[in-house]
Amino acid sequence: MDIHELKCDIIKRFRDRSIKERPFIVAIDGLGGAGKSTVASKLAEELQLICAVEVIHIDNYIVESSKRYDTGHAEWYEYYYLQWDVELIRNSMLLPLHKNKLQFQLPFYNQSSDTVNDRKIKLKTNSILMIEGVFLLRHEWKNFYDYRLFLDIPRTVREERVLQRDTYLGDFQERLNKYQRRYWSAEEYYLEKENPLAAADKICDSLK
Repeated sequence: MDIHELKCDIIKRFRDRSIKERPFIVAIDGLGGAGKSTVASKLAEELQLICAVEVIHIDNYIVESSKRYDTGHAEWYEYYYLQWDVELIRNSMLLPLHKNKLQFQLPFYNQSSDTVNDRKIKLKTNSILMIEGVFLLRHEWKNFYDYRLFLDIPRTVREERVLQRDTYLGDFQERLNKYQRRYWSAEEYYLEKENPLAAADKICDSLK
């Protein structure tokens, strides 16, 4: 599938929607290295020709490092359960949207200072809100989306991407160890626990 086909599918769902008092919410899920940010950017560029589009990167709304590292839990647990305040995102963004509230605040994470500050988000009624990030189809969030895309990119491709990309984690062996302990273990847990592919409206194993 190419971006144009995906755009057409989303536009059809958007135009056929029964609830028009709030934005149409699109989730772009996938595991690390699947290309979620790239797809969101390309889709936003295409969809902006049709209506207003807002993109939220869920990684901008993680918690401070003290709340997700060295907590006494296994690293995979910290990543899956503690990286985000799952209930806060549900109660401060997803639930208000379903009550037709177009303005809300979320704690935006500043990586350089390791702090969070509330950031106001204001949306338009006749618009599309795209949320991209990992673990979006967890049971606490998945029913709030109008369209669920899962990027099911082959594991070997994803692993090569992240290990080449995330040099801030150290040398290659340090990166590999970190991914094995923290990220990949959490992703395997997510696939088994939530079965996001079954929850998706559209699954793409490649996008052009």
